[in-house]
Amino acid sequence: MTTPQRLPISLEFFPPKTPEGVDKLAAVRQQLYPLKPEYCSVTYGAGGSTQDGTIQTVRAILREGFDAAPHFSCIGASKDSVRAQLAQFKADGIKRLVALRGDLPSGYGGFGEFRYASELVAFIREETGSHFHIEVGAYPEMHPQARNPQADLQAYVAKVKAGADVALTQYFFNADAYFRFVDDATAAGATIPVIPGIMPITNSTQLMRFSDACGAEIPRWIRTRLEGFGDDKASIQAFGLDVVTALCEQLRAAGVPGLHFYTMNQSATVLAICQRLGV
Repeated sequence: MTTPQRLPISLEFFPPKTPEGVDKLAAVRQQLYPLKPEYCSVTYGAGGSTQDGTIQTVRAILREGFDAAPHFSCIGASKDSVRAQLAQFKADGIKRLVALRGDLPSGYGGFGEFRYASELVAFIREETGSHFHIEVGAYPEMHPQARNPQADLQAYVAKVKAGADVALTQYFFNADAYFRFVDDATAAGATIPVIPGIMPITNSTQLMRFSDACGAEIPRWIRTRLEGFGDDKASIQAFGLDVVTALCEQLRAAGVPGLHFYTMNQSATVLAICQRLGV
């Protein structure tokens, strides 16, 4: 029996808001580190609303011996504020960034000096050269605020040409959407690796809410099965494990460059998927 080829994985966390949450996430990370992630990314909220928690979590991961990448959005930011933040990242020993446009916080009046993630990527490159490994977002099923798929693809290509190293996709459950996106991006001259984002299915209500907000499509057959389980959490989780593992197997068979797991600060389902994959 041949050993499955090692598939690079990365993990995404969100910054806890309470001391109990900090302790819980620290335990979750220890449970997931045996997967040997290439790095862990840490999100933050609209307008940088959890930025301090993001940096504290990134510092903790670095102290634990793993690479870490803060999400870094530019909405509402000035060039001076971004320049100062980049200097702080360098001082903290951070070598990776997930560069995003970000969402405007409610009640915020303007964009600041950056309107698009491509402008942020270009500015980071101008200021710091090749110091940072820059990840950017990709949307196989189209960004929910894009005018149309062509405009969305053009925005993605602009980020790549500005100097992005790797793209991380929004999660999806239809592998064909990912394959089509990669083909279209490659044809448009954007040839950086595109890492599929993987969302474990553990809570159908939460998944529906997230998907409606971010534009990720839940195929009808998955949605109706989840609805049919009602409040049966065990059945939802068992079905979700089968669906997401099969998706990962399909992606791996096609030769994807890695998998990026949206952990939701939980370990059990990610561990179960990776165990089934032989990771």
